[in-house]
Amino acid sequence: MNKIDFITSRISGAHSDSSMHSPVQSRTEQEPTLRSAVDNALGRYFQHIENEPVTDLHQLVMSEVEAPLLQAVMRYVGNNQSKASIMLGLNRGTLRTKLKQYGLL
Repeated sequence: MNKIDFITSRISGAHSDSSMHSPVQSRTEQEPTLRSAVDNALGRYFQHIENEPVTDLHQLVMSEVEAPLLQAVMRYVGNNQSKASIMLGLNRGTLRTKLKQYGLL
């Protein structure tokens, strides 16, 4: 299993037979997945707007997800931007730009 498949399986709650008894897996199966949380949030959003025209939905969703992602990663790495940029797969300059964009720097 490659790194992306592993991360995706952990986020989505999918598992292989070898990970069936993992404490992380047991906890994940009981919690909603990130995908289902986004799907539910978008469902509520679409019900709320009814037939109003919508623009920039992608930007709205990305900003709602990206800011807490950056906060969580920075907290996890003790605000070490070099570690965070590696973890996120971003150039350190790009990370700094995003942190400034969301008022996190």
